[in-house]
Amino acid sequence: MINKVFIAGLDFGIDDAALLDLFSACGEVLSARVALDRETGQSRGFGFVEMASDEEAEEAIRALDGKNLAGRTLVVNLAKSTGGGRGGRS
Repeated sequence: MINKVFIAGLDFGIDDAALLDLFSACGEVLSARVALDRETGQSRGFGFVEMASDEEAEEAIRALDGKNLAGRTLVVNLAKSTGGGRGGRS
């Protein structure tokens, strides 16, 4: 199940609620999160949205990739898996 979408090119004024609203037009959104800088709390210009199904994730990509939002062009594609390997912080 690949229903997590990566979004780049977000305007720095877009928050989680605005991201959720944007993607809701494509289906049921389980979560929407704009990546924030740890030190400043400001948007880093990208985020992740988890859709309820693979089909809805694909619809979001078709509908929103290349769309102009607040003067910026969105790049929307499937999020790459982090692998979940041995990871962990040392």
